[in-house]
Amino acid sequence: MKLLVGLLTAALFFSIPLNAQKWHTDLVTAQEQAQIKGNNILLVFSGSDWCAPCIKLDKEVWSTEEFQELAEGHFVMLKADFPRKKQNKLSETQQQKNNQLAEKYNQQGNFPLVVLLDQQGSVLGITGYKRATPQEYFHHLTSFEP
Repeated sequence: MKLLVGLLTAALFFSIPLNAQKWHTDLVTAQEQAQIKGNNILLVFSGSDWCAPCIKLDKEVWSTEEFQELAEGHFVMLKADFPRKKQNKLSETQQQKNNQLAEKYNQQGNFPLVVLLDQQGSVLGITGYKRATPQEYFHHLTSFEP
């Protein structure tokens, strides 16, 4: 029985994608990484537990292995989440960081809002949910780059 549990645990571990894109939650850290890597920053405003298009965008694009592979060497990912459910409440510090991002980049409170930034934080392009394959969405995002 222990052998079976061990095999199942190993199978589960190795089935998890090892190349999952890391989401940053702090603009300064994202900018530092962008400068080190020479990448632009992909800022995503999301309502992860209440916004249907946000949830669809995550499922259809951000969470896919295809998008993660395309984005890995191209974007530094930055997420500003605004959950509403009590159990998903953010720390006060994180909520303040997200509010500051919204004040600067999402004053109208659109969700989802996807903002492509350069390494200094200047806006290169803005989009939202659109029905597309991960590759199509990636090409849509890169079309904002100079």
